[in-house]
Amino acid sequence: MIELPLQMHGSGSDRVAVLMLTQPGRPVVVLDEELIVSLDQALNQVPTGIRGLVLASGSERSFVAGADLKSIVERDDAELRAYLKLGSRVFARFSAAPYPTAAAIRGAALGGGLELAMHCDGLIGAPSPSGKPYPVGLPECGLSICPGWGGTNLLPARMEPRAAIEMAATGKTFMDDQARQAGVFDEVAEADVDVVERACAWVRRQPVPTRDGAPRRWIGRPDCKVAVSEALSEVGASGQSAGSAKAVLDAVGIGVRDGWQAAVEAEREHLIRLRHTPEARGAIEAFFARSKK
Repeated sequence: MIELPLQMHGSGSDRVAVLMLTQPGRPVVVLDEELIVSLDQALNQVPTGIRGLVLASGSERSFVAGADLKSIVERDDAELRAYLKLGSRVFARFSAAPYPTAAAIRGAALGGGLELAMHCDGLIGAPSPSGKPYPVGLPECGLSICPGWGGTNLLPARMEPRAAIEMAATGKTFMDDQARQAGVFDEVAEADVDVVERACAWVRRQPVPTRDGAPRRWIGRPDCKVAVSEALSEVGASGQSAGSAKAVLDAVGIGVRDGWQAAVEAEREHLIRLRHTPEARGAIEAFFARSKK
């Protein structure tokens, strides 16, 4: 297990805990079981009486560059279901915290990494330290699988719903400047501003949250439920035919109709099923082959 750094910013009633995702020996942070368990253990060490919590990354290239695909393809169905449930339980700790939470993003936030971030109340973006653009999005359908930790119900609550649903259903991602223009981030720090400090300032301005078991921003909230329902009808009418795309549309529909927990369960079962299809096997094998070059 990795011991994730936990620091306190500020003093007294303004203290904000900053939890740093790190994976020694890796150039980017990748979600795997060890990191999720380490995150769970680190959250147990967060003191009471703080003003908020910020999740950041120790990598200069990524927030989290997606989930470890081997964690998805090498487990049997029962093992994968247990793994996905573990992630959902740990991620939910950010959306159930008795104080505001934010993700400080200055590098790639993809797949499970973006899902983890979107469980926080706020996303605070910033240019990467190198100044190079970085990708943001849910690329799973590009591998003929689908998100498994609530992404289908989270992204359409952070940008124009139809565009978000279509992006999730095709696996298309965008660069950080496009994410900023789309409204994915709650705030964006300037290049010369520390994104962690900006995120700390953001959580200090937020009221003490009232929690109900779902993330602060998801498609079931009254302020976006109708728009998402209309967007879902439009996207469905456009004829998304791939199995992974249909899984995304189904999970969005279940979220609107049956609620957050039902949507996450639907995603999980679709992912377990889809990774066995010939399309997914071929796409994932090709991904691994490209990664070795």
